[in-house]
Amino acid sequence: MGRVSTIALDAMGGDHGPGVVVAAALRYLAREEQVDLILVGNEARIAAHLGKAAGHDRLRIHPATQEVGMDESPSKALRGKKDSSMRVAIDLVRSGAADACVSAGNTGALMATARFVLKMLPSVDRPAIITAVPSLHGRTHMLDLGANVDCTAEHLFQFAVMGSELVTAVEGMPAPRVALLNIGQEEIKGNEQVKQAHDLLAGGDLNYVGYVEGDGIFLDDIDVVVADGFVGNVALKCSEGVAKFIRHSLSSQFRRSWLSRLAGLAAMPVLNEFRRTIDPRRYNGASLLGLRGIVIKSHGGADEIAFENAIRIARKEIQANIPKRIGDQVGRHLGGEQYKATA
Repeated sequence: MGRVSTIALDAMGGDHGPGVVVAAALRYLAREEQVDLILVGNEARIAAHLGKAAGHDRLRIHPATQEVGMDESPSKALRGKKDSSMRVAIDLVRSGAADACVSAGNTGALMATARFVLKMLPSVDRPAIITAVPSLHGRTHMLDLGANVDCTAEHLFQFAVMGSELVTAVEGMPAPRVALLNIGQEEIKGNEQVKQAHDLLAGGDLNYVGYVEGDGIFLDDIDVVVADGFVGNVALKCSEGVAKFIRHSLSSQFRRSWLSRLAGLAAMPVLNEFRRTIDPRRYNGASLLGLRGIVIKSHGGADEIAFENAIRIARKEIQANIPKRIGDQVGRHLGGEQYKATA
């Protein structure tokens, strides 16, 4: 049996608050014995959702008197909400009372607070947000997804190292295939930052396979796709929109007539598997890489199944000791001659 992990959950964050977080926590504890969970937030509201589970021996409430609004500015949350459920959950990680934090709260506030409280790993300039998306070959990890709008080539190089190390540790891949997101696969295409990052990666010892276009995220045999936060976030949101459009269109078509309903009934096993494959709840949980601690961002509108998956990701990263592994690997790669010559 492995070491018991403790994960702090921001119970007040997200669109649904403690109702979803408490339900997800209970679902997860029913499946996993080697984890303790801390519900951070308003005690009365959390207790009301716990009901008979209030005496659970691996679940406890840690009080916090404030909440961070989903549209609140990061600077306001950082300066004026020192007893928010988000801040307190991250403080528990810093103090060692928790091994990781999971929050569905305001992304900007979460990133700003986590960076302020936990600090950056040595040799890492900026944190990056990474998550997995479904692909023909299983799943592809993408970063950065919005933490950094403007990036240098060196930042992209660091993102590639962090993403590669995360996939190695969590997915068990010794040499993940890494690619740079670009507007074409030819070396002459792309802006200067991407071209310079390409040179850095080509001269390093990651399993770098070159450029990938947007469709290749889902079609090519690639494990890690690297982009700046602006491009990465747009690509992710577009993919989520297309998935919703496909689901809606299929449902509408199969409801058009009794004949189409009959065809839908016959195709139900295939349709159910398709829905399961692209179900965003199975991929919920984005990691904030580069910090001296583990912080997982859940989608703000996550239901209990999706939030439970975010907790599961936190547990995997605890077991893999992701911050230490990333710190070690980034430091090693930054010592490369190619990087030093370009940086």
